[in-house]
Amino acid sequence: MKKNLFTLAILLLILSRFPGKTFAQCPAGFSSVSVIVETHINGYEVYWQLVNDSSACDSNVVFSGGNTQQIDCNGANANVATPGHGYDNYDTIVEGPWCLNIDSMYSIQYIDDSGASDNFFTVLINGFPIYHFHTLSNQHTFTFTITPPFQFNFGLEAIHTLNYVNPGNVEIEGMLFSYSTDTIDSLDLNYTINNGPVVSQNITGLNIIPFTEYHFMHPIPWGATDGDYSLKVWASNLNGNADMDHANDTMIKPIVVGPPIPDYIDQYLTVTPVFTLIADSSDLIYNPSDLDFQTILSRYELWVLNMADTNVNGSTVTIYHAGQPNQYSLLKQDPNAGHFMFRPSGIAFSDNTNFATSAAVLDAHHLFGHFAGPTLWTSDTSIYAHYFPGVLGSHIDMLHQSPWGMGITEEHENAFWVFDGYNQRITRYDYVNDHGPGHDNHEDGIVRRYNDIVINRINDTIPSHMVLDHSTGWLYVVDNGNARVVRMDINTGSVTGVFPVYAEPLAEHSIVTGTTWGTFISSGIMQPCGIDLINDRLIVSDYSNGDIIIYDNSGATGVELGRIHTGTPGIAGVKIGPDGKIWYVNMSQHKVFRIDGVTSVQDQTISNNIYVYPNPANDHLFVMLENKVNARPVNLKLFNAVGQLVFAETNYESGKFKIDTHSLQSGIYILAVADVDEIVTKKIVVQH
Repeated sequence: MKKNLFTLAILLLILSRFPGKTFAQCPAGFSSVSVIVETHINGYEVYWQLVNDSSACDSNVVFSGGNTQQIDCNGANANVATPGHGYDNYDTIVEGPWCLNIDSMYSIQYIDDSGASDNFFTVLINGFPIYHFHTLSNQHTFTFTITPPFQFNFGLEAIHTLNYVNPGNVEIEGMLFSYSTDTIDSLDLNYTINNGPVVSQNITGLNIIPFTEYHFMHPIPWGATDGDYSLKVWASNLNGNADMDHANDTMIKPIVVGPPIPDYIDQYLTVTPVFTLIADSSDLIYNPSDLDFQTILSRYELWVLNMADTNVNGSTVTIYHAGQPNQYSLLKQDPNAGHFMFRPSGIAFSDNTNFATSAAVLDAHHLFGHFAGPTLWTSDTSIYAHYFPGVLGSHIDMLHQSPWGMGITEEHENAFWVFDGYNQRITRYDYVNDHGPGHDNHEDGIVRRYNDIVINRINDTIPSHMVLDHSTGWLYVVDNGNARVVRMDINTGSVTGVFPVYAEPLAEHSIVTGTTWGTFISSGIMQPCGIDLINDRLIVSDYSNGDIIIYDNSGATGVELGRIHTGTPGIAGVKIGPDGKIWYVNMSQHKVFRIDGVTSVQDQTISNNIYVYPNPANDHLFVMLENKVNARPVNLKLFNAVGQLVFAETNYESGKFKIDTHSLQSGIYILAVADVDEIVTKKIVVQH
């Protein structure tokens, strides 16, 4: 959800723009209350009243503001207001102060003469911004309680530790918010794993002023091992004092610890590929443009994006336990996919389990404008694709500055990179805090258009996908209209201007220039489309012929190492899955494939390839070792219960091997199977 904008910047704005503004000195039992009104376009259409409790408009009125000459309580959508009355456009006005009863309820009754527009009301109590309201309709009631802020009060705003991490030392980090009226110089940071022992550290030398954020990283990392965990974080001991409001103290986040993606890409250069069908039209796959695995990789939850066609809205097919014996799939379509997921070209999961989709459409309203851009969704299927109040579907945010968005990739949390086919630029979108399902609030959205590189699309059917190398900051972009792949260092460049925002308010809409970039692949591909990477290997799909090309990306330009010939044109999105294998969608075939033929580490281990039978054994014990583990011989040794060696065989390779147990006494034995990397032991019972 988009958080309330409790920020000292609002207070500083008041003091700078209204230097003579003071806050009332109120008697006991009362607090000084003011209201900041921020208008958007057509500020003269705003009328509002501050009333006692939740009284109706014109009842128990404390104050009336805005266009009081032309609008009244019945004026919603009346269309009678004219410029020159009430508030100006894009203005900030401070009304009040009033002395209001502590712990009592009051309401803002809001009326818009012409229709819903983006206006904002911030309620200051004793000079601190406590409540923030955004107008979403032409008539609304905002109710709040007069609760003065506490001297010491910290709330946990976010935990930034990823939902899926690998074993080892894991940093505990996030965002705290000071609701305190005092500046905080010291505090204790605390966390627990599965409600276990508290890991606490006192932090000093701070200077956290009231109503500002504080990004933290706990000095003591968590030594994580595989499994599912619950992480709880909180702050305490504020300047040596107890937190005075415990309602917002803690936050709990589920964390899954699992293995990283293994790197087997070079094996594809020498093996014969095996194309395993994962899903097709019987699973409701229809013109798939892209695919991605949900953030918790160990779940093998694969999401496939159906672009569909101009007569059918886009949708997703979630394949649970993808490629495994218990695989099943589920089609989901948002109730307002005609706007929020019309002709989706790309899907990208972020580290917070949200995902975003780009839209290969000029106007998401299907009129005659250029109003389209990427949409943010939650992967929680109890929310995604369900109905919510209004007509805005289940999306949790959308920004509209990139028509013909042909591809998308994630950066971190709610920040994504988009191929903007309309403006022919690479564009970064940060939704910051999502507005929740079915709402419409873009006030904190940040859009940056990178103007150094001119990119082009082939058409609005063939995607141009992207991938970010988080370890280096290189963003690789398929520029299929120019038959090339470019890359840009996202850590370079600076803001040098703004672009005209189209039909929505944004916190920032900037132009960035001065980036480090270059053409990375310029030959050997006709219609590049899909792209992914792992370590120093990049894979790119060629839509025109169905090739998947493997490149070395360790240098300034890509060096082609080899190709996988699928033999079927129409390959769009490609993905290196949690198993290290290549997965892809074929738009023309309406199918999803996994490329097998490589041997995973699990397949190469003795423990996953050795079979011993019968057990108990009588006259013979058979040892079967499949797959010729890494083409390395192994040694077999059999020990009795007191550790004496009773049998040995060296340089045994794959196949069936027979051990004669006829002469052995009945009892328990230990079979040891070893190569240079691994020793596996199995308990054997000999029973005559």
